[in-house]
Amino acid sequence: MKRFSSKKAGLLTASILFSIGAQAAENFEQCKTRLQAKAVDEGVAKSVANDAFASINFVPRVIELDRSQPEFVTTFPSYYSKRVTDWRVNKGRELLQTHNALLTRLEEKYGIPKHYLLSFWGLETNFGSYKGKMPVLSSLATLACDKRRSSYFTGELMTALKLIEREQLSTDTMVGSWAGAMGHTQFMPSAYYRYATDGDNDGLANLWESIPDALTSAANFLNNLGWEPGFRWGREIALPENFDYRLSGYSNRQSVSQWQEAGLTQPDGTPLPDSDLSAYVVVPAGHQGPAFLAYPNFRVIMRWNNSEFYAIAVGKLAEQIAGSKGLSASLPELPAYSRDDIMKLQQALNQKGFDVGKPDGILGPATRAGIRDYQINNDMIADGFPAQKVMQQLQVSPSADSKNAG
Repeated sequence: MKRFSSKKAGLLTASILFSIGAQAAENFEQCKTRLQAKAVDEGVAKSVANDAFASINFVPRVIELDRSQPEFVTTFPSYYSKRVTDWRVNKGRELLQTHNALLTRLEEKYGIPKHYLLSFWGLETNFGSYKGKMPVLSSLATLACDKRRSSYFTGELMTALKLIEREQLSTDTMVGSWAGAMGHTQFMPSAYYRYATDGDNDGLANLWESIPDALTSAANFLNNLGWEPGFRWGREIALPENFDYRLSGYSNRQSVSQWQEAGLTQPDGTPLPDSDLSAYVVVPAGHQGPAFLAYPNFRVIMRWNNSEFYAIAVGKLAEQIAGSKGLSASLPELPAYSRDDIMKLQQALNQKGFDVGKPDGILGPATRAGIRDYQINNDMIADGFPAQKVMQQLQVSPSADSKNAG
């Protein structure tokens, strides 16, 4: 089979994206007219709709970003080290003092501890220093006029237009992510509409310009997502040498006391507390990396952003802002596999009878289960992680770019 060079493949991808974008641009004006009429039909004031759609334009970059996939599979050490930084910890501690009165009120009313609100704020926008620069209405309209997720983004656009009227927003200041997330806390319009709360008592909720509004809205959102007051996110733990990694993961929840009986301890070797709280083990970087017990609030964090990496980062950043130390375990050095590398791994596992489904380059639950089964059959530590030994034994050679990416 003839193989494309990465340069040629990149040019081909760019050509395809340009073609998609050009075709979409041709149909955009017609779609825009339909969307404007729909907005009025749904109750948006005609004057608001007219003003808003006058400034809405097709944004090819949005289509490009929506179609693109990361070339490399992000490892936990890379993700964590870029997000839980000394700068964020120190800035969070500074802002804890600056906004202590507000944060105290929010903790009393909504049950969300101060340091967690600061952690979300820090991870979402560097405490408001970067809220995105894409025009929200144009981004949403571009995606609404694209067939791939038209229904979802049409709904978000309609909601954003209703917010203009309800919160007296200026379209010029409505900037955010390419997908339409907005403000200090990066709320999508639907979350903004349902959970945004006036925190400075001016009768409006402005998530761009008002820190009290943004933090109050975040507290209200987390409360509605099911945050359990009085409980933490989880904790770092130490696993016994003989730990069966098949017991990790959300499907293997049991009480903290039961995990204590199974030999799990705190990182310094002291016992875990006696508790009926449900928890499960998370091992994001294989057996050589840190391990965690995830509590119910961990899943609440994942309802904000459906990523275990994100939930761990929120929890550990919050702890350090509150004065605790960082990770006890060191972060292992891991190769930065490309998506193509993971596809080769998936193909190799399928060929050897470990069904992981159609190869897609995503290191999801099915692939981790396949790796774990392969490790068991080959007398390896069955942590479900694609360590170099696994790749070598399956004769998967990472690309040169992958080896150099770390």
